[in-house]
Amino acid sequence: MAKIRTSVRTARPCGLVLIAAAACGSHSGSSDPSDAAGDSGAFGDPVGVTATAAADFLASIGVCTHVAQGIDAPDPSAAAITYAGIRALRDDGRAAAVPKWISMHQSSGVQVSLLTDHNVASTIAMAEQLAAAGALLAVEGANEPNNFSVTYGGQTSGYTTTFVPVANLQRDLYAAVKANPALAGIPVFHSSEAGGSEPDNVGLQFLTIPAGKNIAMPDGTQYADYANTHNYVCGNDSKLVDNVAWDASDPTLNGKWDALYVEYGVTWHQHFTGYSTAELMSLPRVTTETGWVTTGNGAISQDMQGRMFLDLYLSAFKRGISYTFIYMLRDDPVQGIWGLFDTQYQPKLSGTYLHNMTTVLADAGAIAALAKLDYTIPSQPLTVHDLLLQKSDGTFELVVWGERMTGGTDTVVVELGHSRASVKLYDPTTGTAPVDSLSDVNSVTLTLSDHPMIIEIAPG
Repeated sequence: MAKIRTSVRTARPCGLVLIAAAACGSHSGSSDPSDAAGDSGAFGDPVGVTATAAADFLASIGVCTHVAQGIDAPDPSAAAITYAGIRALRDDGRAAAVPKWISMHQSSGVQVSLLTDHNVASTIAMAEQLAAAGALLAVEGANEPNNFSVTYGGQTSGYTTTFVPVANLQRDLYAAVKANPALAGIPVFHSSEAGGSEPDNVGLQFLTIPAGKNIAMPDGTQYADYANTHNYVCGNDSKLVDNVAWDASDPTLNGKWDALYVEYGVTWHQHFTGYSTAELMSLPRVTTETGWVTTGNGAISQDMQGRMFLDLYLSAFKRGISYTFIYMLRDDPVQGIWGLFDTQYQPKLSGTYLHNMTTVLADAGAIAALAKLDYTIPSQPLTVHDLLLQKSDGTFELVVWGERMTGGTDTVVVELGHSRASVKLYDPTTGTAPVDSLSDVNSVTLTLSDHPMIIEIAPG
């Protein structure tokens, strides 16, 4: 558990200021006086880090289910999803599952990333039904064509032969979604693992093939709105290292994870060139599978899985991944003990810790204008990360997490800019109640190990 110390100094409280600036998940925890331009209007400080809406972070939290395969039952799955505060699910595209997903949406609010069934017309038909019910998050291309072949247009793909059928399916699926008024605003996720594993250069390492590439598909071919990775946090060796969640989410790292660089930068199978390092930094992206088992080869404890999964959702969002789907909702003896819940839909520690974090951060309102918080973490260690969130009532939730997954701690001082009248501290691994409540403090000292702490700062 994190150790907490506080520091109190005399300071004149700062007034409330309205801020009209927008936020993104990649702000660092340092003050930037240049951000103060045009500040007037919302709770917060005149300078500092612009918050991200807590609701936006919560919306990024997803999980993979097997309702379509008949492995997961819809009602207990929806109950588990509600308990954990999960907002999105990913599942196979099968028409029989559509009413089940709609029922799950109606009871839990969850939305579906719909995998294609390799047939454009039937995929669109399923998407239309889900969209009409408000249950559709995205339409997704073929799942891992390196492992599961795609037959489309009379041709079958192969890992050692051609991905032309994968490319044609993805192109046609994208065009069909964008041409359909009933699917207006619905994004298309790329085919997962397709860019990195393509045996012939059909341009699946791009969202839209740029001009002058001289590859098998024409310039300007449009595939997707979001890059799609399966950068499993366990990596290729299932060994714990410090910063494992942070590094697995790195858009430019050519490491042990099948992350953005080896899928859309320089592909891992045939080393085709895609986006530059600079372009990868801003490429819209999602992770539709990631996780770590708690039983079997390379397993970690339930407690470690739970702590890591909190770090994973936070690290992914902070590093620009719009949605993260952990594989999977529930343990299954056939597909593996990957779950946030056991085979009886009871929460493992990962499900409990996620419930605790989403409960503390829960926010049902809308924010008209996001504000700034003047905070810094001087001499911030490489294994400590931060994300500033804000609720609709103006409350700041400053999440600070450590990633010393192999042991040890980091002690940091979070400077709060000036005296704050009311500060509460939460540890999602211990529950949903504050572990400390503070008054008139302008800094908090945390000793962090391998999971987040939440510093809640009331407006005022």
